[in-house]
Amino acid sequence: MAVPSEEKTPSLASSQQKTIYSILFAISFVHLLNDSMQAVIPAIFPILEKSMNLTFTQLGWIAFTLNITSSIMQPVIGWYTDRTTSPYLLPFGMMASLIGMLGIALADSFYLIIISVIGIGLGSAVFHPEGSRVAYMAAGNRRGLAQSIYQVGGNTGSSLAPVMTALVFVPLGQFGAVWFTSLAAIAIFVLFYVSGWYAKQLVHFPRVKKQTGEKKAIDKKRKNQVIGAMALLVFLVFARSWYFSGIGNYYQFYLIQDYGLSIRQAQVYLFVFMASGVLGTFFGGPIADRLGKRNMIFWSMVGTAPLALLLPHVGLWAVIPLFFVIGFILNTSFSVTVVYAQELVPGRIGMVSGLIVGLAFGMGALGSVVLGKIADLTSISNTMLLISFLPLLGLLTVMLPTDKTLEKWSKE
Repeated sequence: MAVPSEEKTPSLASSQQKTIYSILFAISFVHLLNDSMQAVIPAIFPILEKSMNLTFTQLGWIAFTLNITSSIMQPVIGWYTDRTTSPYLLPFGMMASLIGMLGIALADSFYLIIISVIGIGLGSAVFHPEGSRVAYMAAGNRRGLAQSIYQVGGNTGSSLAPVMTALVFVPLGQFGAVWFTSLAAIAIFVLFYVSGWYAKQLVHFPRVKKQTGEKKAIDKKRKNQVIGAMALLVFLVFARSWYFSGIGNYYQFYLIQDYGLSIRQAQVYLFVFMASGVLGTFFGGPIADRLGKRNMIFWSMVGTAPLALLLPHVGLWAVIPLFFVIGFILNTSFSVTVVYAQELVPGRIGMVSGLIVGLAFGMGALGSVVLGKIADLTSISNTMLLISFLPLLGLLTVMLPTDKTLEKWSKE
Protein backbone atom coordinates (compact mmCIF):
# COMPACT_ATOMS: atom_id res chain seq x y z
CA MET A 1 0.00 0.00 0.00
CA ALA A 2 1.45 3.35 -1.01
CA VAL A 3 2.37 5.71 1.79
CA PRO A 4 1.09 9.31 1.42
CA SER A 5 3.78 11.94 1.40
CA GLU A 6 2.45 13.55 4.57
CA GLU A 7 3.04 10.32 6.47
CA LYS A 8 6.80 10.39 5.92
CA THR A 9 7.33 13.59 7.90
CA PRO A 10 6.64 12.08 11.37
CA SER A 11 9.07 9.22 10.77
CA LEU A 12 11.76 11.61 9.55
CA ALA A 13 11.23 13.96 12.45
CA SER A 14 11.25 11.09 14.91
CA SER A 15 14.51 9.69 13.57
CA GLN A 16 16.21 13.09 13.90
CA GLN A 17 15.10 13.68 17.48
CA LYS A 18 16.80 12.48 20.61
CA THR A 19 14.77 10.27 22.90
CA ILE A 20 13.01 12.61 25.36
CA TYR A 21 13.10 10.55 28.54
CA SER A 22 11.48 13.19 30.75
CA ILE A 23 8.33 13.10 28.64
CA LEU A 24 8.41 9.30 28.33
CA PHE A 25 8.62 8.87 32.10
CA ALA A 26 5.92 11.51 32.66
CA ILE A 27 3.45 9.84 30.28
CA SER A 28 4.39 6.43 31.71
CA PHE A 29 3.65 7.74 35.22
CA VAL A 30 0.23 8.95 34.12
CA HIS A 31 -0.32 5.59 32.41
CA LEU A 32 0.36 3.99 35.80
CA LEU A 33 -2.20 6.26 37.49
CA ASN A 34 -4.79 5.74 34.73
CA ASP A 35 -4.53 1.96 34.75
CA SER A 36 -4.47 1.90 38.55
CA MET A 37 -7.92 3.45 38.44
CA GLN A 38 -9.03 0.90 35.87
CA ALA A 39 -7.59 -1.83 38.10
CA VAL A 40 -9.95 -0.70 40.87
CA ILE A 41 -12.77 -2.44 38.99
CA PRO A 42 -11.50 -6.05 39.14
CA ALA A 43 -9.92 -5.32 42.53
CA ILE A 44 -13.31 -4.52 44.01
CA PHE A 45 -15.03 -7.61 42.51
CA PRO A 46 -14.77 -9.78 45.67
CA ILE A 47 -16.23 -6.92 47.73
CA LEU A 48 -19.10 -6.25 45.28
CA GLU A 49 -19.89 -9.95 45.01
CA LYS A 50 -20.60 -10.07 48.73
CA SER A 51 -22.01 -6.59 49.44
CA MET A 52 -24.34 -6.48 46.40
CA ASN A 53 -24.77 -10.24 46.01
CA LEU A 54 -23.63 -10.12 42.36
CA THR A 55 -23.26 -13.16 40.13
CA PHE A 56 -20.14 -13.95 38.08
CA THR A 57 -22.10 -12.93 35.00
CA GLN A 58 -22.85 -9.48 36.48
CA LEU A 59 -19.19 -9.07 37.39
CA GLY A 60 -18.39 -9.96 33.79
CA TRP A 61 -20.77 -7.26 32.57
CA ILE A 62 -19.03 -4.68 34.75
CA ALA A 63 -15.64 -5.63 33.27
CA PHE A 64 -17.18 -5.70 29.80
CA THR A 65 -18.65 -2.19 30.22
CA LEU A 66 -15.33 -0.74 31.30
CA ASN A 67 -13.37 -2.27 28.44
CA ILE A 68 -15.93 -1.95 25.68
CA THR A 69 -16.53 1.75 26.47
CA SER A 70 -12.82 2.33 26.20
CA SER A 71 -12.34 0.08 23.18
CA ILE A 72 -15.10 1.50 21.02
CA MET A 73 -13.95 5.06 21.59
CA GLN A 74 -10.17 4.58 21.38
CA PRO A 75 -9.86 4.07 17.60
CA VAL A 76 -12.50 6.77 17.03
CA ILE A 77 -10.56 9.27 19.15
CA GLY A 78 -7.33 8.13 17.52
CA TRP A 79 -8.83 8.65 14.05
CA TYR A 80 -9.99 12.14 15.08
CA THR A 81 -6.68 13.21 16.64
CA ASP A 82 -4.76 11.93 13.60
CA ARG A 83 -6.52 14.73 11.71
CA THR A 84 -6.70 17.60 14.15
CA THR A 85 -4.57 19.18 16.87
CA SER A 86 -5.79 18.32 20.36
CA PRO A 87 -2.88 18.28 22.86
CA TYR A 88 -5.04 19.39 25.78
CA LEU A 89 -7.57 16.61 25.27
CA LEU A 90 -5.47 14.48 27.64
CA PRO A 91 -6.15 16.32 30.94
CA PHE A 92 -9.80 16.91 30.12
CA GLY A 93 -10.29 13.21 29.38
CA MET A 94 -8.80 12.36 32.77
CA MET A 95 -11.52 14.44 34.42
CA ALA A 96 -14.08 11.85 33.25
CA SER A 97 -12.09 9.19 35.12
CA LEU A 98 -12.13 11.31 38.28
CA ILE A 99 -15.93 11.63 38.14
CA GLY A 100 -16.32 7.91 37.44
CA MET A 101 -14.09 6.96 40.37
CA LEU A 102 -16.16 9.11 42.72
CA GLY A 103 -19.27 7.35 41.42
CA ILE A 104 -17.77 3.92 42.18
CA ALA A 105 -17.22 4.91 45.81
CA LEU A 106 -20.79 6.15 46.26
CA ALA A 107 -22.81 3.74 44.08
CA ASP A 108 -25.41 1.62 45.87
CA SER A 109 -26.65 -0.51 42.97
CA PHE A 110 -25.38 -2.58 40.06
CA TYR A 111 -26.64 -0.02 37.53
CA LEU A 112 -24.91 2.93 39.22
CA ILE A 113 -21.69 0.91 39.15
CA ILE A 114 -22.18 0.44 35.40
CA ILE A 115 -22.72 4.20 34.85
CA SER A 116 -19.63 5.08 36.89
CA VAL A 117 -17.55 2.55 35.00
CA ILE A 118 -18.55 4.22 31.72
CA GLY A 119 -16.93 7.46 32.93
CA ILE A 120 -13.68 5.65 33.75
CA GLY A 121 -13.81 3.93 30.36
CA LEU A 122 -14.24 7.22 28.50
CA GLY A 123 -11.27 8.74 30.33
CA SER A 124 -9.16 5.75 29.38
CA ALA A 125 -10.38 5.94 25.77
CA VAL A 126 -8.97 9.46 25.50
CA PHE A 127 -5.72 8.71 27.28
CA HIS A 128 -4.47 5.58 25.53
CA PRO A 129 -4.28 6.64 21.84
CA GLU A 130 -3.00 10.10 22.77
CA GLY A 131 -0.56 8.64 25.29
CA SER A 132 0.79 6.31 22.60
CA ARG A 133 1.18 9.30 20.29
CA VAL A 134 3.17 11.20 22.93
CA ALA A 135 5.44 8.15 23.39
CA TYR A 136 5.91 7.95 19.61
CA MET A 137 6.79 11.64 19.40
CA ALA A 138 9.30 11.40 22.27
CA ALA A 139 10.84 8.11 21.08
CA GLY A 140 13.47 9.38 18.67
CA ASN A 141 14.86 6.27 16.98
CA ARG A 142 14.19 3.97 19.95
CA ARG A 143 10.53 3.17 19.45
CA GLY A 144 10.63 -0.26 21.05
CA LEU A 145 12.21 1.12 24.21
CA ALA A 146 9.87 4.15 24.22
CA GLN A 147 6.75 1.99 23.99
CA SER A 148 8.12 -0.28 26.70
CA ILE A 149 8.62 2.69 29.04
CA TYR A 150 5.12 3.92 28.25
CA GLN A 151 3.41 0.53 28.52
CA VAL A 152 5.27 -0.56 31.64
CA GLY A 153 3.55 2.27 33.48
CA GLY A 154 0.15 0.89 32.51
CA ASN A 155 1.07 -2.67 33.39
CA THR A 156 2.42 -1.53 36.74
CA GLY A 157 -0.89 0.19 37.43
CA SER A 158 -2.83 -2.91 36.44
CA SER A 159 -0.62 -5.09 38.63
CA LEU A 160 -1.68 -3.09 41.69
CA ALA A 161 -5.22 -4.55 41.58
CA PRO A 162 -4.53 -7.36 44.07
CA VAL A 163 -2.64 -4.95 46.35
CA MET A 164 -5.66 -2.64 46.30
CA THR A 165 -7.96 -5.52 47.22
CA ALA A 166 -5.81 -6.61 50.13
CA LEU A 167 -4.84 -3.21 51.53
CA VAL A 168 -7.74 -0.94 50.58
CA PHE A 169 -10.98 -2.73 49.79
CA VAL A 170 -10.83 -5.56 52.31
CA PRO A 171 -10.49 -3.14 55.29
CA LEU A 172 -12.37 -0.12 53.84
CA GLY A 173 -14.94 -1.71 51.54
CA GLN A 174 -16.35 -0.08 48.42
CA PHE A 175 -15.98 3.48 49.74
CA GLY A 176 -12.20 3.01 49.63
CA ALA A 177 -12.44 3.86 45.91
CA VAL A 178 -12.81 7.52 46.88
CA TRP A 179 -9.07 7.67 47.62
CA PHE A 180 -8.33 7.01 43.96
CA THR A 181 -9.84 10.34 42.93
CA SER A 182 -6.55 11.81 44.17
CA LEU A 183 -4.72 9.75 41.52
CA ALA A 184 -6.89 11.35 38.85
CA ALA A 185 -6.12 14.81 40.21
CA ILE A 186 -2.35 14.13 40.12
CA ALA A 187 -2.66 12.74 36.59
CA ILE A 188 -4.49 15.87 35.42
CA PHE A 189 -1.69 18.07 36.79
CA VAL A 190 1.07 16.06 35.05
CA LEU A 191 -0.90 15.91 31.79
CA PHE A 192 -1.07 19.70 31.56
CA TYR A 193 2.76 19.67 31.59
CA VAL A 194 2.90 16.90 28.95
CA SER A 195 0.30 18.65 26.81
CA GLY A 196 2.37 21.84 26.80
CA TRP A 197 5.33 19.90 25.34
CA TYR A 198 2.99 18.05 22.97
CA ALA A 199 1.66 21.33 21.57
CA LYS A 200 5.17 22.54 20.75
CA GLN A 201 5.95 19.36 18.78
CA LEU A 202 3.03 19.61 16.38
CA VAL A 203 5.15 21.42 13.79
CA HIS A 204 7.29 18.27 13.49
CA PHE A 205 4.34 15.85 13.51
CA PRO A 206 1.63 17.23 11.19
CA ARG A 207 -1.72 15.48 11.10
CA VAL A 208 -2.89 13.36 8.18
CA LYS A 209 -4.40 15.51 5.46
CA LYS A 210 -6.49 14.71 2.45
CA GLN A 211 -4.35 14.64 -0.63
CA THR A 212 -5.00 17.18 -3.35
CA GLY A 213 -4.10 16.93 -7.02
CA GLU A 214 -3.05 13.64 -8.55
CA LYS A 215 -3.42 10.66 -6.20
CA LYS A 216 -0.80 8.00 -6.00
CA ALA A 217 -1.78 4.65 -7.38
CA ILE A 218 -2.67 2.23 -4.63
CA ASP A 219 -1.51 -1.34 -4.93
CA LYS A 220 -4.69 -3.27 -4.16
CA LYS A 221 -2.77 -6.43 -3.37
CA ARG A 222 -0.58 -4.56 -0.88
CA LYS A 223 -3.61 -2.90 0.66
CA ASN A 224 -5.28 -6.29 1.16
CA GLN A 225 -2.08 -7.66 2.69
CA VAL A 226 -1.97 -4.80 5.21
CA ILE A 227 -5.65 -5.19 6.08
CA GLY A 228 -5.24 -8.94 6.52
CA ALA A 229 -2.15 -8.51 8.69
CA MET A 230 -3.89 -5.92 10.86
CA ALA A 231 -6.94 -8.16 11.28
CA LEU A 232 -4.72 -11.07 12.33
CA LEU A 233 -2.79 -8.85 14.75
CA VAL A 234 -6.04 -7.67 16.36
CA PHE A 235 -7.18 -11.29 16.66
CA LEU A 236 -3.92 -12.30 18.37
CA VAL A 237 -4.25 -9.46 20.89
CA PHE A 238 -7.90 -10.46 21.29
CA ALA A 239 -6.88 -14.04 22.22
CA ARG A 240 -4.19 -12.78 24.59
CA SER A 241 -6.75 -10.48 26.21
CA TRP A 242 -9.15 -13.38 26.81
CA TYR A 243 -6.38 -15.12 28.72
CA PHE A 244 -5.64 -12.00 30.77
CA SER A 245 -9.37 -11.52 31.46
CA GLY A 246 -9.64 -15.07 32.74
CA ILE A 247 -6.63 -14.73 35.04
CA GLY A 248 -7.17 -11.13 36.15
CA ASN A 249 -10.91 -11.29 36.80
CA TYR A 250 -11.58 -14.87 37.85
CA TYR A 251 -8.41 -16.68 38.98
CA GLN A 252 -8.78 -15.22 42.46
CA PHE A 253 -12.11 -17.04 42.78
CA TYR A 254 -10.41 -20.24 41.54
CA LEU A 255 -7.80 -19.91 44.29
CA ILE A 256 -10.49 -19.26 46.89
CA GLN A 257 -12.81 -22.10 45.83
CA ASP A 258 -10.36 -24.81 44.73
CA TYR A 259 -7.39 -24.12 47.00
CA GLY A 260 -9.25 -22.73 50.02
CA LEU A 261 -7.41 -19.41 50.19
CA SER A 262 -8.84 -16.22 51.69
CA ILE A 263 -9.48 -13.13 49.57
CA ARG A 264 -6.34 -11.47 50.93
CA GLN A 265 -4.16 -14.57 50.35
CA ALA A 266 -5.38 -14.96 46.77
CA GLN A 267 -4.17 -11.45 45.95
CA VAL A 268 -0.53 -12.45 46.56
CA TYR A 269 -0.67 -14.97 43.70
CA LEU A 270 -2.43 -12.55 41.40
CA PHE A 271 0.11 -9.84 42.17
CA VAL A 272 2.99 -12.12 41.16
CA PHE A 273 1.35 -12.65 37.77
CA MET A 274 0.77 -8.92 37.27
CA ALA A 275 4.19 -7.83 38.55
CA SER A 276 6.08 -10.30 36.36
CA GLY A 277 4.12 -8.89 33.42
CA VAL A 278 5.55 -5.45 34.20
CA LEU A 279 9.08 -6.86 33.89
CA GLY A 280 8.17 -8.63 30.65
CA THR A 281 6.75 -5.43 29.18
CA PHE A 282 9.88 -3.45 30.06
CA PHE A 283 12.36 -5.94 28.62
CA GLY A 284 10.26 -6.89 25.59
CA GLY A 285 10.74 -3.60 23.70
CA PRO A 286 14.56 -3.43 23.84
CA ILE A 287 14.82 -7.15 23.02
CA ALA A 288 12.50 -6.71 20.03
CA ASP A 289 14.64 -3.80 18.79
CA ARG A 290 17.43 -6.39 18.41
CA LEU A 291 15.61 -9.64 17.55
CA GLY A 292 12.63 -8.37 15.60
CA LYS A 293 9.06 -7.50 16.50
CA ARG A 294 7.32 -10.40 14.78
CA ASN A 295 9.71 -12.87 16.42
CA MET A 296 8.91 -11.41 19.82
CA ILE A 297 5.14 -11.61 19.25
CA PHE A 298 5.48 -15.25 18.18
CA TRP A 299 7.64 -16.45 21.06
CA SER A 300 5.73 -14.55 23.73
CA MET A 301 2.56 -16.54 23.00
CA VAL A 302 3.99 -19.87 21.83
CA GLY A 303 6.50 -19.87 24.68
CA THR A 304 3.66 -19.33 27.15
CA ALA A 305 1.43 -22.11 25.77
CA PRO A 306 2.92 -25.20 27.49
CA LEU A 307 3.08 -23.43 30.85
CA ALA A 308 -0.50 -22.18 30.53
CA LEU A 309 -1.67 -25.71 29.74
CA LEU A 310 0.17 -27.00 32.83
CA LEU A 311 -1.13 -24.33 35.26
CA PRO A 312 -4.62 -25.81 35.99
CA HIS A 313 -3.10 -29.19 36.94
CA VAL A 314 -0.41 -28.22 39.47
CA GLY A 315 -0.45 -27.95 43.24
CA LEU A 316 -0.60 -24.62 45.03
CA TRP A 317 3.19 -24.64 45.59
CA ALA A 318 3.80 -24.42 41.82
CA VAL A 319 1.33 -21.62 41.03
CA ILE A 320 3.63 -18.72 41.97
CA PRO A 321 6.68 -19.83 39.91
CA LEU A 322 4.44 -20.66 36.94
CA PHE A 323 2.61 -17.34 37.28
CA PHE A 324 5.92 -15.47 37.30
CA VAL A 325 7.23 -17.13 34.14
CA ILE A 326 3.89 -16.98 32.28
CA GLY A 327 3.35 -13.32 33.13
CA PHE A 328 6.89 -12.39 32.08
CA ILE A 329 6.95 -14.26 28.75
CA LEU A 330 3.43 -13.33 27.66
CA ASN A 331 4.00 -9.62 28.28
CA THR A 332 7.26 -9.34 26.35
CA SER A 333 5.15 -8.64 23.26
CA PHE A 334 2.81 -6.14 24.97
CA SER A 335 4.48 -2.94 23.77
CA VAL A 336 6.00 -4.63 20.71
CA THR A 337 2.56 -5.30 19.24
CA VAL A 338 1.77 -1.58 19.26
CA VAL A 339 5.05 -0.66 17.53
CA TYR A 340 4.52 -3.42 14.94
CA ALA A 341 1.05 -2.06 14.16
CA GLN A 342 2.36 1.52 13.88
CA GLU A 343 4.94 0.39 11.33
CA LEU A 344 2.38 -1.73 9.49
CA VAL A 345 0.17 1.34 8.96
CA PRO A 346 2.50 4.39 9.19
CA GLY A 347 0.98 7.82 9.65
CA ARG A 348 -2.04 6.54 11.58
CA ILE A 349 -0.49 6.53 15.04
CA GLY A 350 -3.63 7.38 17.00
CA MET A 351 -6.05 5.16 15.12
CA VAL A 352 -3.72 2.15 15.04
CA SER A 353 -2.84 2.50 18.73
CA GLY A 354 -6.55 2.71 19.47
CA LEU A 355 -7.21 -0.46 17.50
CA ILE A 356 -4.50 -2.48 19.24
CA VAL A 357 -4.70 -1.13 22.78
CA GLY A 358 -8.40 -0.33 22.66
CA LEU A 359 -10.52 -2.33 20.26
CA ALA A 360 -8.55 -5.56 20.53
CA PHE A 361 -8.54 -5.40 24.32
CA GLY A 362 -12.19 -4.39 24.32
CA MET A 363 -13.06 -7.42 22.24
CA GLY A 364 -11.08 -9.39 24.77
CA ALA A 365 -13.37 -7.88 27.40
CA LEU A 366 -16.21 -9.79 25.79
CA GLY A 367 -14.37 -12.76 27.24
CA SER A 368 -15.15 -11.43 30.71
CA VAL A 369 -18.85 -11.92 30.08
CA VAL A 370 -18.45 -15.26 28.29
CA LEU A 371 -16.07 -16.64 30.89
CA GLY A 372 -18.30 -15.40 33.71
CA LYS A 373 -21.27 -17.16 32.15
CA ILE A 374 -19.28 -20.37 31.73
CA ALA A 375 -18.23 -20.14 35.39
CA ASP A 376 -21.87 -19.73 36.47
CA LEU A 377 -23.08 -22.63 34.28
CA THR A 378 -20.21 -25.01 35.03
CA SER A 379 -17.43 -24.07 37.43
CA ILE A 380 -14.42 -21.81 37.85
CA SER A 381 -12.21 -24.88 37.38
CA ASN A 382 -13.63 -25.55 33.91
CA THR A 383 -13.18 -21.89 33.01
CA MET A 384 -9.50 -21.96 33.95
CA LEU A 385 -9.03 -25.15 31.95
CA LEU A 386 -10.64 -23.56 28.89
CA ILE A 387 -8.48 -20.42 28.83
CA SER A 388 -5.27 -22.47 29.12
CA PHE A 389 -5.55 -23.29 25.39
CA LEU A 390 -5.68 -19.65 24.22
CA PRO A 391 -1.90 -18.99 23.97
CA LEU A 392 -1.68 -21.77 21.35
CA LEU A 393 -3.29 -19.32 18.91
CA GLY A 394 0.08 -17.56 18.86
CA LEU A 395 1.14 -20.09 16.20
CA LEU A 396 -0.80 -17.92 13.73
CA THR A 397 1.88 -15.23 14.11
CA VAL A 398 3.89 -16.92 11.33
CA MET A 399 1.29 -15.53 8.91
CA LEU A 400 2.25 -11.91 9.75
CA PRO A 401 4.69 -10.00 7.48
CA THR A 402 8.30 -10.06 8.69
CA ASP A 403 10.05 -6.94 9.96
CA LYS A 404 12.08 -6.81 6.74
CA THR A 405 8.87 -6.87 4.72
CA LEU A 406 7.47 -3.94 6.69
CA GLU A 407 10.69 -1.99 6.11
CA LYS A 408 10.50 -2.74 2.39
CA TRP A 409 6.87 -1.60 2.21
CA SER A 410 7.67 1.66 3.99
CA LYS A 411 10.22 2.56 1.30
CA GLU A 412 7.84 1.94 -1.61
